Amino acid sequence: MDTLSPTPAIEHVIEIEHLRTQFGRTVIHDDLNLQIRRGEIFSIVGGSGSGKTVLMRQMLGLEVPKGGIIKVFGEDIHAPKLHHVEHLRRRSGMLFQHGALYSALNVIENVAQPLRELGDLPESLIMDIAYLKLHMSGIGFEHAKKMPSDLSGGMIKRIALARAIALDPELLFLDEPTAGLDPDSSDSFVSLIQSLHQLLSLTVVMVTHDLDTLFALSSRIGVIADRKMIAVGSARGVTQVDHPFIQTYFRGGRGLRAMEVLPQSLDPQQMINTASGAKHYGK
Repeated sequence: MDTLSPTPAIEHVIEIEHLRTQFGRTVIHDDLNLQIRRGEIFSIVGGSGSGKTVLMRQMLGLEVPKGGIIKVFGEDIHAPKLHHVEHLRRRSGMLFQHGALYSALNVIENVAQPLRELGDLPESLIMDIAYLKLHMSGIGFEHAKKMPSDLSGGMIKRIALARAIALDPELLFLDEPTAGLDPDSSDSFVSLIQSLHQLLSLTVVMVTHDLDTLFALSSRIGVIADRKMIAVGSARGVTQVDHPFIQTYFRGGRGLRAMEVLPQSLDPQQMINTASGAKHYGK
């Protein structure tokens, strides 16, 4: 009798090849390539209009690129007649920039909404899971019946995060997770993301402008400029790339202060020149 060998783990959760994004005559991405590894926190940075959030939406299957391939969990999510897109989305969670809670639903109902959309779970189990996710996100049960209008910005972020992990995703997308938070709330939220990343064995893709958040969380950073991913690697590594955007973005006063938390050394053996001229740090 034949036996099935176990399916090997996918090293790259997301693979993007020769991506082209175009709206009318405006080209946002041209021959953009990227691989995101299982278990890392990968951060995307770039100037205004560089297509960071668009790229994230394409990874989620919410927007279709003009050309190229995006594979998530080994599946080309934009392939014609692909029947697994909804299943792939259920393996992903999304934290939107401003939380995007449903204003007409209270806290616990917001967290329960993704579970209800499955359509096959008993109500008692839905509530148990929703309360568990609130607890994991640092929200006390006494807040479960509050409406979004009664919440602080930090609480909205935490509840939105609880909703994002409601389905136990393998892949979590974060769009400006600390935007609008005061320094203490931002530090606390960063710590929460770090703990959930480890506890749930998440692969995280993050877009952020906040350099403190970027350096505190990122396993690797990808920099978009000139319509391409011009550098990919460690925080210390990408800041060494000789490109005008990188030098302006990372080497200003605020960037240099934020970089004080980073290791001072960079192994030169980790530097690889690509055919496109961009530098990738770390194998």
